[in-house]
Amino acid sequence: MSYFRCLAKSFTMQLKSINPANGEVIHSYEEFQWGDIDNCLDDSTAAFFQWRQTSIQKRVDLLNNLSSLLLEKIEGLAIGISLEMGKPIRESRAEIEKCAWVCRYYAENADTFLARIHVPTGASQSFISYQPLGPVLAIMPWNFPFWQVFRFAAPTLLAGNTVLLKHASNVPACALAIEHLFQEAGFPYKTFQTLLITSRKVENLISDKRIQAVTFTGSTPAGRNVAELCGRSLKKAVLELGGSDPYIILADADVAHAAEVCVKARMLNGGQSCISAKRFIVEEPVYEQFESLVLEKMNNIIMGDQLIETTELGPLARNNIRIDLQMQVNNSITKGARMLLGNDNPDLPGAFYPPTVLTDVKPGMPAYHEELFGPVVSLLKAKNETDAICIANDTTFGLGAAIFTANIEKGLAIAEKELEAGICFVNDFVKSDPRLPFGGIKESGIGRELSYFGLHEFMNVKTIVVK
Repeated sequence: MSYFRCLAKSFTMQLKSINPANGEVIHSYEEFQWGDIDNCLDDSTAAFFQWRQTSIQKRVDLLNNLSSLLLEKIEGLAIGISLEMGKPIRESRAEIEKCAWVCRYYAENADTFLARIHVPTGASQSFISYQPLGPVLAIMPWNFPFWQVFRFAAPTLLAGNTVLLKHASNVPACALAIEHLFQEAGFPYKTFQTLLITSRKVENLISDKRIQAVTFTGSTPAGRNVAELCGRSLKKAVLELGGSDPYIILADADVAHAAEVCVKARMLNGGQSCISAKRFIVEEPVYEQFESLVLEKMNNIIMGDQLIETTELGPLARNNIRIDLQMQVNNSITKGARMLLGNDNPDLPGAFYPPTVLTDVKPGMPAYHEELFGPVVSLLKAKNETDAICIANDTTFGLGAAIFTANIEKGLAIAEKELEAGICFVNDFVKSDPRLPFGGIKESGIGRELSYFGLHEFMNVKTIVVK
């Protein structure tokens, strides 16, 4: 934690960094006041006018510096993530590695992604030019405290914008560490800034004329509020919201493989991910076999101290998340779901919640309709393929989905044409990849992150014509 500890200044107790495994306060920080925020906005605007003139090659060099720095400091950064939000240390290291990857990816593809596109029109010249917008506000969640920021910040800064980060209030140490990394990598003064503020200051911040666009990752209700505020100011917004991702297991699937992948998909980050597998929809002929395998694997998950290498499930990020999750599970059981495993209170301090398996999940239950943000498997039985697809699409969300089948052509057809989601996988679990666009439909959000498409979300796609 030494890398984080050196960033803690003489702040009073406003935003707290708390270890969710034992409830102990790691650091406390003073929330920025409006004068501080105003200065940050002015600095970001001034930095933008300099940064936009910086050559693409210089931006590339800085992204490569940042990538190397992340890998150099990986152990201290990973410990900081695990202590502040509870994920197992192995997953924290993987998160830092992915951040380094996204920086390298955009550095390697900068010239191609930012090149003019010439269009023949009869004019002597006509082309599309990509130009930055200005200061972009990022409102980010705690579940992947580094990755969520870097997957936005790398392309946004490469594009020539500046960044103001409002991170989740329970990961202030991560937020400050990220700002420090950009500074240490050599990014110019105030091109990336962390604002230590709570959500009550967000409305006025979004409305400020110096903010040119907003990206938000979080819950659907909060996303609606952000969209409304951006709409009032006519500002571009990218929203990556909740999900209740369905995984379909057809009768011809390799059931053992499907069970292994599905449990891994559900347990990643303790189930605290928008693209975690939430609902396992299994065709009737293989339902019992799948249920048995999943139950066995969930029962063998090792829960404990997030800094121990063998730990597979640490505490949830906050105690209120554990309480809300248990209420959703209990409500589902009251409405007829059957608990096969878990849903007890472990004899451990902190926000621990055990691997839990529910079966007989039906419409009307939270486990069917809502996003369960934690290590809970919801098993649903389908009569046939058509019924499975119908159940999968019976949700207000549309982020990720997966299908398991031995018939690859059929799986592709269902994934491409029938599943209502922004990201669909066949015989594997849904994951983000810098090379592929990431985002959802319906109540899972608008816009895309990552790949070519994510880079251009916060750019002016400008038409130039010369007669």
